[in-house]
Amino acid sequence: MVEQQPASDSGGWLSGPRPVWQASLTSTLRSHVTGPAPTTTDIPVPTPSAAPPCGVLPSQGLWRAVQEGWISSGDYRIRPEHIQPASIDLRLAHTAWALRCSFLPTARTPVMDRVHDLAIDQIDLRDGATLERDRPYLIPLLEELALPAHVRAKANPKSSTGRLDVFTRVITDHNHRFDEITPGYRGRLYLEVVPRSFAVRVEPLLSLNQLRLVSGDPRVSDRELARIHHESPLLYVDDRALPTSELAIADGLFLSVDLSGPHNRVVGYRAKRNSNRLDMARHAHYRWRDYWEPVHPEPGHRIVLDPEVFYLLLSSEGVCVPPRYAAEMMAYDPTAGELRTHYAGFFDPGFGYDPHGRQRGSRAALEVRARDVPFMVEHRQPISKLAFERMLEVPDKLYGAQAGSNYQGQRTTLSKHFTEPAGSRAA
Repeated sequence: MVEQQPASDSGGWLSGPRPVWQASLTSTLRSHVTGPAPTTTDIPVPTPSAAPPCGVLPSQGLWRAVQEGWISSGDYRIRPEHIQPASIDLRLAHTAWALRCSFLPTARTPVMDRVHDLAIDQIDLRDGATLERDRPYLIPLLEELALPAHVRAKANPKSSTGRLDVFTRVITDHNHRFDEITPGYRGRLYLEVVPRSFAVRVEPLLSLNQLRLVSGDPRVSDRELARIHHESPLLYVDDRALPTSELAIADGLFLSVDLSGPHNRVVGYRAKRNSNRLDMARHAHYRWRDYWEPVHPEPGHRIVLDPEVFYLLLSSEGVCVPPRYAAEMMAYDPTAGELRTHYAGFFDPGFGYDPHGRQRGSRAALEVRARDVPFMVEHRQPISKLAFERMLEVPDKLYGAQAGSNYQGQRTTLSKHFTEPAGSRAA
């Protein structure tokens, strides 16, 4: 049954006074859509010279954005569980197109014009459909945007999507960049999907990626990162805060790979290329050995990555994202080797965070593929980088139990679709 969009929400953030930043954004939206906003006692209207607030919208801000129409999904309701601490889940619509190649629209070309030119098949997803390996598909998303002039959006694959080696990126009309949505964008969202290691089954309403809304430039400088780490540690090794002098910082924090332990220890997983189809809507359903081979360290605590094979590894460091910040895993610098790491990237506020200090970070899954030639990586070799951004305010729910998160305290890199090896998840 189609669910109608709720007209209001009687509790939580909507029922209380709005922060100044949120009132400013709301006023800007109303001016953007309907003309100047009326002055009221609870919605202060900023003067034209007032600078817009700067930061990533938290969960309560995203819910307000839904109520104000910045994000809509027609007849399909956006539920609170679709909203994460700093992002909102985007859902597949009912039709997909198999394409002969990937593309980006030009400033004059809408997405669907390119689709009609490049499509080799139209696929009805309503009863589920299989997406084959190494074929690009274009799937419209249910959500549409009507952003204010100074609010932009950024998309990224969900962690479970990246761990299955399913390559996704959002495309918008008249925009020549993937995943980056321009300020003031009004229109539909489309998702390019390319399964790399496994054929996958998808269906409508399935969420493969997520969206953040951003005002201004919230990036945290390297100097600020060092200060934040000194006050509230961001990285831990062996349950101790990494000394500031040992941080590797250059436009973000570097993470290294864990290849320690005896020769029979499983330090990661290597994707099998000829596995059965995997249904992305099923959780804790598949035997991991049907899809993955275990990876063991060589003498000297190193492994050799075969070219064009997908690996799941684990960071040496435990990552802690404080409530006032969000983070994103960045693609590794290709000048450091023929290596690509991490297709999925958002780390919500609260990842690895414990206000009581009992948990010392959560380790990060590292999605790795070597290019062209075999490539050796060694224990504690930096292969990924985290960039931090400021939140507009602390979210009303944090990553972990509050948000129904799957990977808090993880000790394995496998996605939620697999039954886990014994002892692989933290208690």
